[in-house]
Amino acid sequence: MAFLYLSFLVVGILSGPVLVDAQLHDEATLLAIKKELGGVPGWGDNSTDYCNWEGIHCGFNHSFVERLDLSRRMLRGNVTLISNLIALKHLDLSYNNFNGPIPSAFGNLSQLQYLDLSLNKFEGSIPLELASLRNLRSLNLSNNLLVGEIPQEFKVLENLQEIQISSNRLSGSIPHWVGHLTNLRVFTAYENQLGGEIPDNLGSLSEIKLLNLHSNRLDGPIPKSIFGMGKLEVLVLTQNGLSGDLPEAIGNCIGLSSIRIGNNKLVGVIPRTIGNVSSLTYFEADNNNLSGEIVSEFAQCTNLTLLNLAYNGFTGIIPPEIGQLTNLQELILSGNSLFGNIPTSILGCKNLNKLDLSNNRFNYAYTMQVTAPGNVYSYGVVLLEILTTRIPVDDDFGEGVDLVKWVQGAPVRGETPEQILDAKLSTVSFGWRREMLAALKVALLCTDSTPAKRPKMKKVVEMLQEIRQN
Repeated sequence: MAFLYLSFLVVGILSGPVLVDAQLHDEATLLAIKKELGGVPGWGDNSTDYCNWEGIHCGFNHSFVERLDLSRRMLRGNVTLISNLIALKHLDLSYNNFNGPIPSAFGNLSQLQYLDLSLNKFEGSIPLELASLRNLRSLNLSNNLLVGEIPQEFKVLENLQEIQISSNRLSGSIPHWVGHLTNLRVFTAYENQLGGEIPDNLGSLSEIKLLNLHSNRLDGPIPKSIFGMGKLEVLVLTQNGLSGDLPEAIGNCIGLSSIRIGNNKLVGVIPRTIGNVSSLTYFEADNNNLSGEIVSEFAQCTNLTLLNLAYNGFTGIIPPEIGQLTNLQELILSGNSLFGNIPTSILGCKNLNKLDLSNNRFNYAYTMQVTAPGNVYSYGVVLLEILTTRIPVDDDFGEGVDLVKWVQGAPVRGETPEQILDAKLSTVSFGWRREMLAALKVALLCTDSTPAKRPKMKKVVEMLQEIRQN
């Protein structure tokens, strides 16, 4: 017991001067930083204890500064002195106006676990000295003016869980060492000038949830190994030069919620295994060279809210099963070679607020109107098809008259709305006929000759739902 007391006494005697020195050192450093930055709001205004200053958190016994958050302060100036806060574990300088090179002295912050320098104007290359930060878990250098390549020296940062280097001017290729970071969960490098192929070993990242590489100069195929990432939730590869086809392995990523691969040079068909991705909410593959039919397996992705396959080479019909996607909000199939009738089951997509089927070969092609109001127009044509059981273009209408003009001209011909509807409706109940007549009014609103007078798609859905409820 006496030995234990003596031990505490010795530690207390030794730690006292050390604690005082630490406090004096960090206080002097913070005051120097404040002066260098032309003042920091909330520092020293109401307290002489720097550990209580805004954005600062100290460690045990109010000794060393372990956390410094100067984000969103509109600050500018030299931040090199921050490297003297040797106990820092968390440094956030995001959303400011800092410029010039990233201080190489930041490599001295050996305890640092979190570094966020995003949304500033830092320029030059990424300092190689940052490779000394062996404890670093999160690195965010996004939205700056950085140039050069991703340093090979960073391969030793084995604890990294997040790398965010987007919206810079970085060049070169994605280094293979990224695929060896077994703890990596987030890798975003979009809006740079990165080229070459996506490293195949990225498929080894078993913990990764977000991979975003859009708007670069990447080429070659999408590695099949990527779809072996068991925890991948978001994959964004849009606006590159990727080629090849979509592998069947895409169906292995059952936890994927977003697949964005538009604006590339992809070919082939969409694998039917896409139906296995039950968590899928976004699927964008527009502006590629994909072909074949639109697979009905999309209907198994019941959480899908956006399906964009525009400007490819798809043929065949729109699968009727698409109407089972009750959560679908946007269906964009324009610029393909789809033909046949538009399935009436689309009306089952009760949350649909954008429908673009323009530039295809549907039966109603002659009545197609392009632009946003045209999406509503095409929806109105589908409604008229259902209500009248007529095709959009018929010789019976007369020369130069399509379905829309034929319905709109009924009063001139002395026909009542009931006479326009399918003759079989005469045998149904009064309530059902009333619903059909109300739906006819909605269809006429959608196909108004003046685009500005057409209701928004969301309003159309609301009107149809109100008809059903009444």
